[in-house]
Amino acid sequence: MTTDVHSLREFKMPDVGEGLTEAEILTWYVKPGDTVTDGQVVCEVETAKAAVELPIPFTGVVEALHFPAGATVDVGTSIIAVAVAGAAPAPAAAPAAAPAPAAEPEPERREVLVGYGPRTGSAQRRARRTNGAGAAVAAPAPVAAPAPAPVAAPAPVAAPVPAVAEGERPLAKPPVRKLAKDLGIDLRTVVPTGPNGVITREDVHAAANTAAEAVVEPVAAPAAPAAEPVAVALPVPTAAGDVRVPVKGVRKATAQAMVASAFTAPHVTEFVQVDVTRTMKLVRKLKESGELGAGVRVSPLLLVAKALLTAVKRHPEINASWDEAAQEIVVRGAVNLGIAAATPRGLIVPNIKDAGSRTLPQLAVALGDLVETARQGKTSPADMSGGSITITNVGVFGVDTGTPILNPGEAAILAFGAVRELPWVHKGKVVPRQVTTLALSFDHRLVDGELGSKVLADTAAVLEHPKRLITWG
Repeated sequence: MTTDVHSLREFKMPDVGEGLTEAEILTWYVKPGDTVTDGQVVCEVETAKAAVELPIPFTGVVEALHFPAGATVDVGTSIIAVAVAGAAPAPAAAPAAAPAPAAEPEPERREVLVGYGPRTGSAQRRARRTNGAGAAVAAPAPVAAPAPAPVAAPAPVAAPVPAVAEGERPLAKPPVRKLAKDLGIDLRTVVPTGPNGVITREDVHAAANTAAEAVVEPVAAPAAPAAEPVAVALPVPTAAGDVRVPVKGVRKATAQAMVASAFTAPHVTEFVQVDVTRTMKLVRKLKESGELGAGVRVSPLLLVAKALLTAVKRHPEINASWDEAAQEIVVRGAVNLGIAAATPRGLIVPNIKDAGSRTLPQLAVALGDLVETARQGKTSPADMSGGSITITNVGVFGVDTGTPILNPGEAAILAFGAVRELPWVHKGKVVPRQVTTLALSFDHRLVDGELGSKVLADTAAVLEHPKRLITWG
């Protein structure tokens, strides 16, 4: 119940800027009557790309939860009402949509998902997609542990130093914080040029060009409140014993994307069997020696990834996409390597940004982080955007090979089959060797048979003789 010193604020389902139109509420962490604070995580939702925690951008008391856990809600729809103290209510006679008078104009602010700051400028939200293609949108560097977007509007910074007052937290979106951390820039020394004192990517790059090396203190993501989550009801069998499972979230997006890919890109798949005995020996040696670093997971998939990246380096035309509108082939500058991952929510394909420039130890760390994040269901939308070529490891299920469908927007996908001991001709004799089957599917609009064959053959050659990682690298 609000009083004359409270106003009711509505928190709407946010738009992550990835063309998504709806999200399913997985878990509520609060209930009516709970007090919430600015930046506190109030629920977890599943979009078509990932499960994401939502922070509330104001402080007050929860009045109502408009939807139960399990409900699918359109972007822009209010999901929770909060009574906010210290603000006078709008006049009773004024219509709900009329803005309250203010001494000075307040800039537009939109609630956003964790890992994405509020939009600025006059850009409009994208129209709802109807073809289900789920085309990737260029995204900033992946956010490993996103913090809620700042919402306070501080006074403009008048002097270049210091950028913020002592003890204050600089205002910047999580991707910008990640960029600053990667570049070794202390955000407290950066002069903001964005609206309301928000630090932009350009500000960080400018500081990197002029400032000495600095260390950014890590910003911890807020812990989820202790309130017990609301359980989601499981599908109930019909009288005949059938179970109907709603297709939504990640599974719905995957289904739409695969149909669009299969009936848009003309697929060609080629296969090759390869003796990977030497590669498997190298995997064992790297595991036993710990050469790649303490706690770094070494697996055959790591060497397959490095082999594919080596082949792509030799044939960069495979790292491309098809621009239907312009009728052009776009050869990508960086190799963002996707790894297909099966999760309880469905198949997702997060990618390692600029994987082609990473050393083997760096690739091992990135691959381990990607797999662990996917298992926890915490893969961010940014991690799944911008992929350029993908690996699917069907061998972990005991499958020899398959004809993989392209991830939308990419030119090729490699399937890595099970490694089996088979009779093989080696040095003129039939002996038991460890053998696997690779399958490369590619978009025949931009990859002809010669290019596809060369990439597949080079990948196999590296796995047969892993020393080529040095001679070809």
